[in-house]
Amino acid sequence: MSGSNQLFVVDGTYELFRAFYGVPSKRAKDGREVGATIGIARSLHALARDTAVTHLAVAFDTVIESFRNELLPTYKTGEGIDPDLFAQFPLAEEVTEALGFKVLRMIDYEADDALASLSAAAAVDPDFERVVLATPDKDLMQCVQGSRVVVWDRLRRKFYDEAGVVEKLGVRPESIPDYLALVGDTADGIPGLPRWGATTAARVLGFYGHLERIPDDVAAWDKGLVSSLRGAAALAQILGQRRDDALLYRTVATLKRDLVLSASWDELRPASPDRTRLQALAAAWDDEWLGQL
Repeated sequence: MSGSNQLFVVDGTYELFRAFYGVPSKRAKDGREVGATIGIARSLHALARDTAVTHLAVAFDTVIESFRNELLPTYKTGEGIDPDLFAQFPLAEEVTEALGFKVLRMIDYEADDALASLSAAAAVDPDFERVVLATPDKDLMQCVQGSRVVVWDRLRRKFYDEAGVVEKLGVRPESIPDYLALVGDTADGIPGLPRWGATTAARVLGFYGHLERIPDDVAAWDKGLVSSLRGAAALAQILGQRRDDALLYRTVATLKRDLVLSASWDELRPASPDRTRLQALAAAWDDEWLGQL
């Protein structure tokens, strides 16, 4: 390998959701909905044709619930997912693998943890020039490192390096879990703290960085910071009373970065498509494009 390698790690669960709500419905011969599966196959095939991609992995939430559900009862579950979408999770994993891409099936952990762990490992490997996390999820912005590890919102065609994260959210990547703990994240079921909005949290964390550095007593807060806020005393009181909750929310929002997901980087190099498998899927799903790959 050389230092020109680029690792792309894709949030497959997000891509499947996006395809389900963004591409036409299609029924297989047996009546199953497969439109989103074919949509994600087309999307990943197009991505892999980018000459900048030397290594590619696609992570899926094979099981929606994770260890975080045991920590926080309000954390997201599979409840409410359209059955036609839910039934395509294994199909999406199957076609992604048939295309020749490394599939990471997450059970105890989440797809986000896979993205975080691979980015952390590749970031310290001099053979990689850049790591690209293909997801619009602001949770993953905690993994950004300078311009070496970036988040890529494919839909909006925007890359977020460290300066981009600060511009978007007002905090540095390492403060993202603290930010989510205070503001909350409705998509993940993290409630946050009352009165702690995005602007306020960004301003306070921009000064203190992390929850444990924010004093309980507003009298100990930086005077310039207090003067720039409305209701600083109330904010300090709420945080003081619910600091344990905030620390729990931060734990839930913090992604795992130490998961071992492959034996070697070579496993993540795109392989030749399994044409026999793809042709079988194409026949079952009545999709001409898939059978011609």
